[in-house]
Amino acid sequence: MNGIANSRLSTGVQGLDEVLSGGLIRGRAYLVRGGPGCGKTTLGMHFLTTGIKAGESGLYISLGEPEGKLRQNAAASGFNLEGVKFLDLSPPAEFFAEAESYDIFSPAEVELEPTTKRIVEAVESLKPTRVFIDSMTQIRYLSTDAFQFRKQALSFLRFLTDRNATVLFTAEGSSEIPDDDLQFLADGIIHVEFNQQGRTLAVTKFRGSGFRSGEHSMRLGDGGMTVFPHLVPEKIQRDFVSEPMSFGVPEIDELTHGGLERGTTSLITGPTGTGKTTLGLQFIKEAAGRGEHSAVYTFEEGVDTLLNRCGDINIPVRAMVEQGTLSVVQIEPLRYTPDEFARMVRNDVEAKRRRIVMIDSITGYGLCMQGRDFVTHVHGLAAYLRSVGVTVVLINEIDNITGDFRASNDQVSYLADNIIFLRYVEINGELRKAVGVLKKRAGSFEKALREIDITRYGIKVGKPLTGLRGILSGSPELMERPA
Repeated sequence: MNGIANSRLSTGVQGLDEVLSGGLIRGRAYLVRGGPGCGKTTLGMHFLTTGIKAGESGLYISLGEPEGKLRQNAAASGFNLEGVKFLDLSPPAEFFAEAESYDIFSPAEVELEPTTKRIVEAVESLKPTRVFIDSMTQIRYLSTDAFQFRKQALSFLRFLTDRNATVLFTAEGSSEIPDDDLQFLADGIIHVEFNQQGRTLAVTKFRGSGFRSGEHSMRLGDGGMTVFPHLVPEKIQRDFVSEPMSFGVPEIDELTHGGLERGTTSLITGPTGTGKTTLGLQFIKEAAGRGEHSAVYTFEEGVDTLLNRCGDINIPVRAMVEQGTLSVVQIEPLRYTPDEFARMVRNDVEAKRRRIVMIDSITGYGLCMQGRDFVTHVHGLAAYLRSVGVTVVLINEIDNITGDFRASNDQVSYLADNIIFLRYVEINGELRKAVGVLKKRAGSFEKALREIDITRYGIKVGKPLTGLRGILSGSPELMERPA
């Protein structure tokens, strides 16, 4: 009996079972609450059709929309409701014109008894293992007062669960008609919401099980509902050796004392045009030579532009893409939520065994946030990638070309195990570029800056600029050329 009670039922919604630690617990009742158009009915259709595919029986109790309209809407969204039984308790069109036995605004108990009888008859006849009630708010209108409704709702849900049915029921709670009583009665609560930041789903109650808290991004489309859970790095661990990885440029390896360690997060930062992306791709090029697979997510530069530009500076990104050692994905920032992007990265890393992930840039990534906590999401994604042994390279563009030295515009520098910065410097009246290391948690690094140049033959790096002054002022200048 305990095995049956504690077994899980899939909701059929991609990502939601992960939030629910495996799915719904069999034989319990769950409330889905949210405003109009938030996806409550869609979730119910996933729940029922998934049961039908598993050989279970499903009953849809509709107190609002007629069966014909529901089936039509389901087909338009890609659901096959064949096998799902309907109990259509919505008022027919003739109700208004033919109501002669009592006034349509008379006490609600006139309608409650026949409604209850039809529900009992349907459940006793079909013996469904899954029941979806849309919505319980309609039953509230058939009750004489709040106390009576609570008793009726509790009795109704017990009637269903005592017959081994797992119940999903909806409600439209509002300040005028709160649904606190239903929240107390439910074994679990799933909130769906649609606001200016997009669609979200959150679980706030789940008796007998843990769950992933917080708001998770959600999308409704032709295939129904998809949920994108937050990444939880501490639950995902993969063993790896934290070894240094070379840039393939001897002077950069000297600067970093061997390169970047595997499973770390590195910030390559600097003003526009200093070569941040190029340096990151050089690191990936060297990894491809070792047979390792990488992925680049570009939020700003088009893929074709990136491929052509790298070809002109002797970094064969196009060849790496064709050979399958590199994936370059262009991301439209306003199209994805942070959770959607994180899920995209996770799926790719786990399917293709990526060893390096580069995000270019975190400024573009920030556009995905749409008012959300940017640092929290970057931290979560980077922590997950590190936990599975992926080396993360974050490209960061700072606003000021000259002036006070800043590692980043956003408060993300604390996330980085390594910080490599590029700056403009003035040497003999010319504007040059310099590269240096600001931070390296796993070991020491060279404290001087070196001149760096991007040529058609690749990255060229000079000797340490020992005569450079004014680095922290943000306007480095060579006082005397080193011997």
